[in-house]
Order: sequence, then structure tokens, then C-alpha cells
Amino acid sequence: MAVIAAAQATDGGWTWAQTAALIVPCIALFGAFLTYALNQRAVRKERRAKTFAEALTAVGEYLEMPYRIRRRPKPSSAVRQQLTDEVGGLLARMAFHQAWLQIEASAVAGPYATLVATARAEAGAQMSLAWQQPPITTDSGMNLGVPYPRDRSNATRAACLEVMRRHL
Repeated sequence: MAVIAAAQATDGGWTWAQTAALIVPCIALFGAFLTYALNQRAVRKERRAKTFAEALTAVGEYLEMPYRIRRRPKPSSAVRQQLTDEVGGLLARMAFHQAWLQIEASAVAGPYATLVATARAEAGAQMSLAWQQPPITTDSGMNLGVPYPRDRSNATRAACLEVMRRHL
């Protein structure tokens, strides 16, 4: 009787066991592919977020340079050279991030370029004024009292951040 049932299943066509044998691996393969795709998406998002953060950090450090210049310890060529080198390094980093964003996230490159231009205009003028001030020689002088205005840079940074958030 069992031999007849097996023969009928073979002669009669497709069985549920055969269907299950095909469906289970397909479902497992689809699950593996879905997991891989979601992991890759998360990795890309994390890499892009880190790129954006590094780009914004370079601008933030540039905006801090008027304070660094104003708080220079003494009037010496070594200190002037060090601060000038730091400014040059920050300008190079910002240019690098502008180019990187044009490649990696072109929709963000424009707002970032606007932020860099705004920061350069704002902090550049402040750095010029800071160089004209005498070096600080006392601990109490380290507190400058009034911060350098960053209204335009802060507004441009907020707009750039919004675009960056949309492109994560």
C-alpha cells in the first residue's frame, strides 16, 4: 500500500513536501539578503553622518580661531607661525570637506559651501581684529567678556544641518 501511494505521488505530480523544500530555502535566502541590505544601509548612513560631523567640526574650529588668536600667550614669531599654520590647516580641511561632499552628497555641498563662506567672512574679520589686540598676559584677561558675534554663521549652520539631516 505504501509503495502504491509513493508511486501515485510521483506519477500524480507535485507534493507539499517538494513545495516546502523549495519555499524554505527561498525564504531563508530572502531573509539573508534583506538583513544584508539593511546593514549596508545603516553603515552608509553612519559613514555619511560621520562625514557631515567632521565637516561641521572643521568650520567650528575655524570659528574659534579669533579666540585662539586673541588669547595668544606672547608676541613671538613662533606663536604667530603656529596660529597661522592652524588657520591654514583649517582652511585646507574645509576645502577637503567641500570637495568630499560634492562627491559623497552633492545636495549638501551647496549649503556647506555657503556655511564655509559665511564663517570665513565672519571669523576672518574677527581674526584681523584679534591680531590687532595686545596679547593677554594675565589670567583674568583670558575671560574676554563679550563673545565674537556669530549670528550669520549660526543661521547658515542651522540651514546646513537641516539639509544634512534630510540626506542621512
